[in-house]
Amino acid sequence: MVTITDKAKDRILEIMRQENHDESYFVRVEVESGGCSGLSYRLKFDNTEQNGDQFVEDKGVKICLDIKSYLYLAGTELDYSEGLNGKGFEFHNPNASRTCACGESFAV
Repeated sequence: MVTITDKAKDRILEIMRQENHDESYFVRVEVESGGCSGLSYRLKFDNTEQNGDQFVEDKGVKICLDIKSYLYLAGTELDYSEGLNGKGFEFHNPNASRTCACGESFAV
């Protein structure tokens, strides 16, 4: 299961309002090959279900993962930071054996 912090929830809902997404949209979280550590995270808004999608809901936000990504992201927490080191979404993934300095890629 993927969970989100209150800060991530607030930012997701803010972006959805800004982009005029209705309640049919959800957050698709994916793992792709690439990045300096081998795998990278991808977030996007979507409203089309694909074969094999897994859905979870946390804090009122519907989150979708394809089956491959679900295996890599089980137990992951999605956070949002506005700190001095830049702002954006951060993944706290207990399955990652190493991550790159930017936090956008990982290895298992």
